[in-house]
Formats: sequence, structure tokens, C-alpha cells
Amino acid sequence: MNVNTTTHKQLSQHNTAAGCYAPGGRYPLPSSVLMTVVTARAAGCPYVVLASPRPAPITLAAAHVAGADIVLCVGGAQAIGCMAYGIEACDELGAAEVPACDVIVGPGNKWVTAAKSLVNGYCGIDMLAGPSEVLVIADHTADVEIVAADLIAQAEHDVVARAILVSTDVDVIAKVNAEVERQVDCLPEPNRSTAKEALTQSFSIVCKDMDECIAMSDKLAPEHLEIQTENSQEVADRCANYGGLFIGTHAAEVLGDYGAGPNHTLPTGGTGRYTGGLSVFNFLRIRTWMRIDNKKESQDMVEDSVRMARLEGLEGHARAAEARSLTLTPAYKKANNGSN
Repeated sequence: MNVNTTTHKQLSQHNTAAGCYAPGGRYPLPSSVLMTVVTARAAGCPYVVLASPRPAPITLAAAHVAGADIVLCVGGAQAIGCMAYGIEACDELGAAEVPACDVIVGPGNKWVTAAKSLVNGYCGIDMLAGPSEVLVIADHTADVEIVAADLIAQAEHDVVARAILVSTDVDVIAKVNAEVERQVDCLPEPNRSTAKEALTQSFSIVCKDMDECIAMSDKLAPEHLEIQTENSQEVADRCANYGGLFIGTHAAEVLGDYGAGPNHTLPTGGTGRYTGGLSVFNFLRIRTWMRIDNKKESQDMVEDSVRMARLEGLEGHARAAEARSLTLTPAYKKANNGSN
């Protein structure tokens, strides 16, 4: 952009080194490898580090396919520390150097989240992820078997995961509850016991109308929001706060977890009110610059800057602007002349 022969530009520049964390607790999660490493590569990061505890062969395969430069076989706070501060190469152990990462992304347990909160500021992070969650808005048209299946799918993630049902129809809630009990008993272990424990802290909300359903959803700002109602697109258009939105019976949240396109690294714990899911923007920095080639044409800006600086009481700023003026004598020259 050119203003009075002043050139202003805004550039986006990728980070040099990106750190990606993939959980490896109850289940191997190669999908988290793909969601983080591929995104960093798409942003243009030249070096990508992946950390995952006890990586399964499928996790290592995903790291290779996604293009990770190095895999740290460590998890928890230790992994975050390694990526934040870097590791020197050790020839004796055959260990390569790990550069200090400019940004660290990816979900993890409470120890990972605590570590990310500590290094935030020294390096960038995507978000402080909490337990996974889904909220389903369902009315009388919803397929209760599908709603139940989607709630269970979220509950099996972790014993602290939350599955929430919001509906205007008490009969739908009762039928979904019964279907959840039936389906969860069909799961293998450890999925069954994990989901059952998570369901003990999950809940349903009965609302008087769809307006109240939407208001409740916006207040909770869930990580995943499913709309299984009549006129689902209209309902979805009125929802404001969520990590990922899945509209209609066929748009299963699990499809978004794996291959539908949206990134599954999403804000949890109500943080969807002010932030969004992982994207290439997490690996980019905005750079601005300006150049002035015509001193005469820039005088309006110079004079405005002098006035604004003195209104703020920043005399040094004012004098730095005056030094570029064609009509004003810098105050420091007046002071020097007075002393002579």
C-alpha cells in the first residue's frame, strides 16, 4: 500500500522450527501426528519436531508420511521442555540435535498442558488443551442411535472427557440415555470402562426451545458441536462459540477427527469463545514494514507524529519526528543553541 509515497507492507513469515506433540497414552493417535505435522509443513516450517511417548509403529509411520524431521520418543512435561529449549547433539548416544522450537502445538494430558503454560512466552503455543468434549443439540427429529454413538465416541477418549446432550425433548433425552447404556456395554476394553467413567461426569440439559439450546451451547463453547435437528443449517448458523461444527446427521464428529478436512486440534473448556482450531496461522508470524522515499510528501505524517507524541508526554518521540521535518526545528537543536 502506498500513501503519500510511503510504502507499507504486511508479510506472513513461517516459523523456523515447529514442535508437535502427539499423545500416546491409552491409544496411539497417528491422526494427531497428521493434524499437527502436516499443518506445520503446509505453513512452510523448514524443521518439524514430533514428540510422542512410546510411539507405536503406526505413529512412526504417520510421522514419516507427514514429514517430521525428528521424533522424540518422550512424553509429558519432558517432551515440552525438550522442544521448547532444544537438545544438543550427542555423538556417543547417536542423538541428533533438537533445535529450540519457535512454537509448540498439539493436545496432551494435564502435565503437557501445565508444561505448555510454563514455556508460553519463551516460545509460542497453540492453546492450553483440556479434556475432550462434545455437545450435541438434538430435537425430536434426531436419530437417537446416532446421537448415542457420537456421545460414546467422545467419552472413550479419556475418563475426564465430557459428552453433553442439549435438547428440547425429554423423550429424546430418555431414549438417548437408554441407547447409550446399551451401546457402551458392547465396547471392548479398555474403551468400555473409560467411556463409562467419562459418562458419569457427562450430562443432559432440557431446554424450553431452540433459542435456549443455542444460548446454552454458546455459553459452554464446546470443542465439538453437533447439530442434529430439523433445519440443522439454520440452527448452526445461529451458533457462535465452538471449536468445530458438525451439521446434520451425516456430519459425524469422528469424520472430522480423521479425514473430512477440519483440523481436530480444537479449543476446549470454553476457550472457543475467543480462539479457534489449529491451522497454518499458528505457524506464521505477521511482519510489517514501511519505507519513505519522498521526504517532502511525508511531512503531514511527521507533524501528526510530533503532535501525538507531545500529547502523550513522550518528548523524545516528538524530537525524533522533528528531526525529519522540513519546517520544524528539532527541540534538541534549540536546547543546544540556547546553551551556547
